[in-house]
Formats: sequence, C-alpha cells, structure tokens
Amino acid sequence: MALFITLAFILIPVIEIAVFIQLGGEIGLWNTFILIVLTAFAGTWLLRSQGLATLQRAQLSLEQQIFPMTEVFDGLCLIVAGVLLLTPGFVTDAAGFLLFLPFIRTLLRAWIWTILARTQNSGAWVNEDYADSSSRSSPNTIDGSFREVNPNKKNDDRKLPPGRNS
Repeated sequence: MALFITLAFILIPVIEIAVFIQLGGEIGLWNTFILIVLTAFAGTWLLRSQGLATLQRAQLSLEQQIFPMTEVFDGLCLIVAGVLLLTPGFVTDAAGFLLFLPFIRTLLRAWIWTILARTQNSGAWVNEDYADSSSRSSPNTIDGSFREVNPNKKNDDRKLPPGRNS
C-alpha cells in the first residue's frame, strides 16, 4: 500500500504536467488556464448542489431511524471529488467529475462492499484462539453458555455480588 501511494504521488504530477504541455501546445496557454479555472468553478458548484442533496437524503434516513450508509459513502466520494477538482490538472479533474456521477459511486460502493465481504468470509475477522471448526462454517454462530433460571423456585445456590442480599 505504501508503494502504491508513493507511486501515485510521483506518477500523477508527471502525467498532469505532460497533459498540460500537450494541451497548452494545442489550445494555447491562456485557454488552458481558463479551462483549469472553469473546471474548478464547475466542481465547486457540483459539490455544493450534490452535497446538499446528499445531506437532505441523510437527514430523511435519520428521521426514519435508518443509518444513512449510502449517503455517508456518497458524502465521502463527494469530498474526494472536490479535492480532486480543486487540484490543478485535467486527469484529477476527470477522476473528480467521475465521482460526481451517481452510477459511478454505486459501482464503486458495490465493488468496495464485495471486497469487504470477501475479506470477512476469508476468516480474517475470526479470532483463531476461540474459534473452532464449527464456528467457522457459520458466521452467525455465537458461542456461549447458559444456566436455567426458574422464577418460581428460590435459588439459594446462586452467586450474588458481594454486599447484595436476596
């Protein structure tokens, strides 16, 4: 993961510079500059409008006492999109604009959910010290013990905390 982040910090600026040089040669310096400023304004407007809509959907979910998981994910995607759009460059702008598309966020959410479900089913979340083979076969199994309590019978043998009398 650290290698991926390091490569991203090196490769993304190099790619952005190459696109700046190529586009600047095609449409000119000032047109390239104006295009960069316009994408920043468009990104700000999209972030504001979609951010408010996502916030309203989250409030409706909370009023219905449903945790707004989709809205939280969409909000995080919109924050990342806003950061990408405010970063000068056309490649980061393209990635940011993609995150503003609801179906892209839906695909991304499904992909991440699949990865998390696969990680959970692989046994990474199972505590090997306490799990036996039967608990690994069913993720809904809870290991525990019980004691029958009869409310009609006085249990003199029950253990009460110190200082408590029946």
